[in-house]
Amino acid sequence: MVFRTQDKVRDYELDMQGIVNNGVYFNYLEHARHEFLLANNIDFAALTAEKIHLVVVRSEIDYKASLKSGDQYAVDVSIERLSKVKFGFRQRVIRLADEKVCVEALVVGTALNERGRPYLSPQLQALFADA
Repeated sequence: MVFRTQDKVRDYELDMQGIVNNGVYFNYLEHARHEFLLANNIDFAALTAEKIHLVVVRSEIDYKASLKSGDQYAVDVSIERLSKVKFGFRQRVIRLADEKVCVEALVVGTALNERGRPYLSPQLQALFADA
């Protein structure tokens, strides 16, 4: 199942060329992942209080087209199990005016317990029941 967030480009996210700075897309992707987790009843702060830390171990991003000031965009998120302890978020940033894919990304993560060991809690395991 694909989860979607929507937002609008703000002026301060632009570089000197008048397009969204490449680093800003990481913020778009992160925000969408957090919203995806919340929509699946996983609270980042609550996990941290339980000494379970979600961490990114790898990011792959392909830039396909640029967003400009005022563009409305969506970020699609889907999750997949990559190994016993790693999961991947497949994400796309899409300009809504023409449905143009601007960014495709794979963000690989895991969760660490209080000893710093990989640990996927039952809450996280449940994400893969439908994936």
